[in-house]
Amino acid sequence: MPGPARGSGSAVSQEAVGEFARRLVRWQARAGRNDLPWQSTRDPYAIWVAEIMLQQTQVGTAIPYYRRFMARFPDIAALASAPEDEVMRLWSGLGYYSRARNLRRAARDIVERHAGRFPAALADIERLPGIGRSTAAAIAGFAFGARAAILDGNVKRVLARHFLVEGFPGEPAVERRLWALAESLVPKRGVEAYIQGLMDLGATLCTAKRPACGRCPVRATCGAYAANRVTDLPAPRPRRRVPARSAVMLVLRHGADVLIERRPATGVWGGLWSLPELVDAADVPAGGGPDAGLAAAVKRAVARRYGFDVRRVAPLATVRHAFTHFTLDIRPLLVDVVGVDRRAGEPGALWLPLEEAGAAALPAPVKRLLLRLGGGASGGDQPSLLEEAVQDL
Repeated sequence: MPGPARGSGSAVSQEAVGEFARRLVRWQARAGRNDLPWQSTRDPYAIWVAEIMLQQTQVGTAIPYYRRFMARFPDIAALASAPEDEVMRLWSGLGYYSRARNLRRAARDIVERHAGRFPAALADIERLPGIGRSTAAAIAGFAFGARAAILDGNVKRVLARHFLVEGFPGEPAVERRLWALAESLVPKRGVEAYIQGLMDLGATLCTAKRPACGRCPVRATCGAYAANRVTDLPAPRPRRRVPARSAVMLVLRHGADVLIERRPATGVWGGLWSLPELVDAADVPAGGGPDAGLAAAVKRAVARRYGFDVRRVAPLATVRHAFTHFTLDIRPLLVDVVGVDRRAGEPGALWLPLEEAGAAALPAPVKRLLLRLGGGASGGDQPSLLEEAVQDL
């Protein structure tokens, strides 16, 4: 039996490669995940949708979204012809919304450039919007049996530990070493089971916290386990200060409806529907408390942009939402309006019944806010529990 591999991504013997793959494939068949809804097909479309959802989402969270998405868009043609709003609505809550827009863009590319058939060549798959090197390899492996290496976050952790690769995996030099290792380890046969085994190992046993080394099928050859360094590897991302941003959102309420607007295609929550923002957010007091000047500013902004009269402005509790690279403090203001002419709607804006907020293509924190406001979620702020009104007009 080969001993633990050492070094920072140094060459691995063919014996070690074969043993690593054999143990992983046997374990996957016995103890891996073999009942996921996208595993019973060779349909590259179904596999592609699953792989995109799993890029930034755990399996348990993705499964119900996957089933709803596939029920509505069962094939490439259905997705390519779908309105963007509907695609975004079914994606709402999964986050990283550029994934949904890229899925739809790629479906249209496939219709236009590949006659509606998902391309089988690895290079062609990688050229599709939203598909990188590792995702393309996974699709090609599962759908077409291609012999290609994957290197998602879980796999990086497995390889860094097993082969004692030092450094943060996001650094270019470290990532190059990991790719070299990943490519050298792909077996000649059983590629699909091997790829699934790698994914399963990283997701279920070789986890970032509390790894279950006692049940690991490749423990005997794991360098980090032998050196008692499992919790040290891979090296964490270098610490940096996470910036904080703030946004003042207006919950313009008319009866039981609220006004929502489509956000620009790029930027935070690009292309989604959301609440209007108060442009001059710098004038909002830090505490968001009562302030007659703020109420007057809101009244002027609403009159200028929409032509509505403001009857009441009241602050709601601040909502904090964490993104990958920053945190966002959403400071919502409930604004009851009158003088609304529904026949003269603003372009890119519509009135949404609060009772329909749960099904709308809204960012998750905005959706939660509106559900609480409408009484659709327990434990949230009801209108009767609003903080003291800024100004009653």
